[in-house]
Amino acid sequence: MTVANVTPRAVIFGCKSYDLSDDERAFFAEVDPVGFILFERNCQSPDQIRRLCADLRSSVGRAEAPILIDQEGGRVRRLKPPHWRMAQSAKTFADLAGRDSTKGIEAIRLNAQLMARELADLGIDVDCTPVLDLPQSDADPIIGDRAYGTAPADVVRNARAVIDGLVAGGAIPVIKHIPGHGRARADSHKELPRVETSHAELSAHDFRTFRELSDAPMGMTAHVVYEAIDATAPATLSRKVIDTIIRGEIGFDGWLMSDDLSMKALSGSFEDRARASLDAGCDVVLHCNGDMDEMRAVASATRVMDDNSMRRLARARALIDAPRAQIDMVAGEARLAQLLSA
Repeated sequence: MTVANVTPRAVIFGCKSYDLSDDERAFFAEVDPVGFILFERNCQSPDQIRRLCADLRSSVGRAEAPILIDQEGGRVRRLKPPHWRMAQSAKTFADLAGRDSTKGIEAIRLNAQLMARELADLGIDVDCTPVLDLPQSDADPIIGDRAYGTAPADVVRNARAVIDGLVAGGAIPVIKHIPGHGRARADSHKELPRVETSHAELSAHDFRTFRELSDAPMGMTAHVVYEAIDATAPATLSRKVIDTIIRGEIGFDGWLMSDDLSMKALSGSFEDRARASLDAGCDVVLHCNGDMDEMRAVASATRVMDDNSMRRLARARALIDAPRAQIDMVAGEARLAQLLSA
């Protein structure tokens, strides 16, 4: 199959249902997005997901096209019983680590490894977790129990175990929402949050988790305005935030994707959103809902991946291409249950 570009386009798309439509298949073959993302609407059964992942990759003619999912556990999990485990929230594991750090870190790493093996079995190779945001008491609850703690040191310790476990199980982790969504008093799915905190305080607290885990292979931006840094645009669309804070002060050189362009925190046309995200310094834009008109608009404003973006993606891919020890899923789940029961 021939595709539109030798180098893929800097966009990740979702699709509408359990199977690709003819229109979706033709569109993806024409546009050649670098990868895809799955949601609960795409997840019916193991065999169905395996078939969908194969069809998505076939549509662009690249067996290595990354396929993403948000499988955090707790409120945010696309894979659910009866086919998959009832993965617990980040707070559940953070609380355990707060009581017993040795058992907590073992449980966090093991849970992440089990999640990664579940994903790998389906053909999914990128998990959009862990959340590194530090929720504040007056913030919107959108982060809440998705966070691995409220103190920077705890989140760094716990999230490092998530990253290690995912990589050990064969999934690429995505840290989010860089440079920090924890102070937002609005849900960026619904409106644009604005944070008025000083740069000095953000740097000492909110940015710390991302700075200490800046070697993570992939990251997702926050649709949040940080008024002390750039009062005119959310991080996703701000060259100043991405250059000065994310790439500079935080030191993140991983593959940087926008959060979903369909979220109501962003305004303007989808062409403008996509173009502004890439111009600001995102390696790739993310569009999730599978709406064909929106996807066509996004595709019209995106470009092929540049050399730096391809380098970052290849470096992330190399983490899971290496041979790894297999985990006994039954024994792993039994051990995890034992740890959580403590």
